[in-house]
Amino acid sequence: MKFRTEIETAPLRMRFGYENRTLALGSCFAAHIAARLSRAKFRVEANPTGILFNPLSVAAAVRGFGRPVVRDELHTDGQRWFHFGFHGDFSAPTPDEALRRMNAARQAGSEALRTADRVILTFGTAWVYERQGKVVANCHRRPAAEFARRRLSVDEIADAISELAEGPLAGRSILLTVSPVRHTGDGLAGNAVSKAALRLAAEELTQRFRRIEYFPAYEILTDDLRDYRFYADDLVHPAPQAVEYIWERFTEAALTDEARRLLPEAEAIAAAAAHRPRDPRSAAHRAFCLAQLERIAALHGPDFRAETEYFRRCIEINS
Repeated sequence: MKFRTEIETAPLRMRFGYENRTLALGSCFAAHIAARLSRAKFRVEANPTGILFNPLSVAAAVRGFGRPVVRDELHTDGQRWFHFGFHGDFSAPTPDEALRRMNAARQAGSEALRTADRVILTFGTAWVYERQGKVVANCHRRPAAEFARRRLSVDEIADAISELAEGPLAGRSILLTVSPVRHTGDGLAGNAVSKAALRLAAEELTQRFRRIEYFPAYEILTDDLRDYRFYADDLVHPAPQAVEYIWERFTEAALTDEARRLLPEAEAIAAAAAHRPRDPRSAAHRAFCLAQLERIAALHGPDFRAETEYFRRCIEINS
């Protein structure tokens, strides 16, 4: 007997290997996948200017990489200076500090885009808020009367991402996902319509560009793991087991054979670096660190610069 409908995740044409560099942009699901790739020592940069929920804000962020933020773009509520294209984490008590944070983020995004040959875009919602005719990435808790709310059309989404694919993202392999996180603030009916628009736009984009592919994270959670035990306490976000399951399906479909072979050892070395010894000056810990450096030396591909520095520093302290 079968008690669930498993989603078939066919191998993607594009594959992620340790030699690739990836830029992940979009909703918090992009951050989840990027975090797992990073923990496994892949070269990945995620959301330099903060989490982005709608496709037009993703497109605006990419177009802004490398372009300095100027004082006239900032706003203040009397306590903090902020930008409608950035997450609240980049706000600051003074305009100079806000500009410093935001321009550092855009520079990081520009560098990540320059070196990336893989891009992951995760769409969270098709509902947007416009201020003075422009879509904002973050409302920064401003009064609702300042904004007009509307839903993006399939064509708007597909055209905006097509412009990226032919412009700033030209020549790069692009993986699209739709976030499985339900936006209950839109109402369940509104969320369903939003996700449908995002999914149709993703399908349209895969038809327009051979180098754009889709990974069914949304379908895995909503159709394969269709049980509330796979959701967090808020009944909206995926539970850790669900994130782990989606990660496993992602590695099967998206990683190169070599990357899958190296993955368990890379994760083990990363976990060893996160271990905190009871006695950092003990002979046992010194031997442990030396053993990890030997493991790293035998593993070619993953980026273990931070771990190598950590283990060497531990040995020096121990000497």
